Amino acid sequence: MKHGDYTGLAADYAKFRPGYAPRVATAILNYVGRDWATIDAADIGAGTGIWTRMLAVYGLRSIVAIEPNDDMRAQGVETSRDTKIVWRKGSAEATGLPDGSVDLVTMASSLHWANFDQACDEFHRILRPGGLFAALWNPRFTEANPLLAEIEAHITQLKPDIRRVSSGRAGITERLTDMLSAKPQFADVLYLEARHSLLQTPEQYLGAWRSVNDLQVQLGPELFGQFLTFAEKRVAGLTAIETTYLTRAWVARRP
Repeated sequence: MKHGDYTGLAADYAKFRPGYAPRVATAILNYVGRDWATIDAADIGAGTGIWTRMLAVYGLRSIVAIEPNDDMRAQGVETSRDTKIVWRKGSAEATGLPDGSVDLVTMASSLHWANFDQACDEFHRILRPGGLFAALWNPRFTEANPLLAEIEAHITQLKPDIRRVSSGRAGITERLTDMLSAKPQFADVLYLEARHSLLQTPEQYLGAWRSVNDLQVQLGPELFGQFLTFAEKRVAGLTAIETTYLTRAWVARRP
């Protein structure tokens, strides 16, 4: 398995990954400054369309989902058949969209896989003047549940030098405000966050872990298997697990 390649993980991703805090979606759309029904949006690195489908609920004029991975995109197409979402193959660095064609560009749990400088150039190109770029993640807020904090801490026990790439609370998110503020393509950087809680079955909780690429790549099959075994034992017998997610979003405007 390679970093960023979700081939073979798409089914678990589509079935078990949680959504994002609706309040953050509403805030981003309001910040666009247009009537929602007049907004043309593009979700880049859309994966299986979890965030894309959240946007579709708001009745936007159009939504294009761009996803490079065939397995992920196929899952997205299948789960979006009753929406107006249009799926296309492409990447953050080369979306294939026309110049100045959208009012909102988003990347949900995917910007960390992109070449940041090239992506910023591409998003500036496809955005209309005054349009928004939003990058967001939805990591677990494990501090709200001691059991989940214990399970997540086991990762560093297995591999003390692990450096998470895509947790949403590490990697690029540690410096993203400064990175966006330094880009002449964008201005008025805004940070948003909100929490929401879900009751998950053990199957749903473990399924979300099985869809994680970064952790599997860094731990390798043997250690990742040990981690899943540990997590499975800790949640065995539970009928529901209260899991709190923290949606974190960075929004910047094209001047």
